[in-house]
Amino acid sequence: MAAYLLLLVAVLSRVIPHAPWWDFTAVTGCLLYFGAKRPWREMLAPLAALITTDCFLTVFKYPGFTFRFADYAFTWGWYLAAIVLGSILLHKRVTLARGAAGALLGPTSFFLVSNFGVWASGMNMYPHTLAGLAACYWAGVPFYRNDLVSTSLVLAVAMGVPALVHKFRQHQTSVEAGAA
Repeated sequence: MAAYLLLLVAVLSRVIPHAPWWDFTAVTGCLLYFGAKRPWREMLAPLAALITTDCFLTVFKYPGFTFRFADYAFTWGWYLAAIVLGSILLHKRVTLARGAAGALLGPTSFFLVSNFGVWASGMNMYPHTLAGLAACYWAGVPFYRNDLVSTSLVLAVAMGVPALVHKFRQHQTSVEAGAA
């Protein structure tokens, strides 16, 4: 249930208007968490929700853009890769190191894949030269920073709080057993 609630937060974090400096989305953390906590047969749910959100945002929120499936191929492929990354890193065993790796690898892979996709697509935002690719990546740095922060926060809350509650309960049980 928590994975689906986090999916709802991820979608809302993209569609609810917010200040440009805030630019917090729970997408990467949600995908990593979904991969870690849900079985493979449920992986279409986050993909469908986020693809639908991309379509909605392009058509209704960014009316100057034309929606073309090919422009989203890199992003949608990355959504699936992020779920796989969450499954590989966090499914069997959650540690601080694995969580930190997910919080770093998730946003970094999105930064690399999505900016390459923008540069390579037919949107002609950047010239198809090495300088154009560098400009595209440079323009993405503020979004990368925000994704690092938001993913770290989402994973810390989604994975860390339950782990701390579990440790606290174990401690309480051992204290009660020692007192008896």
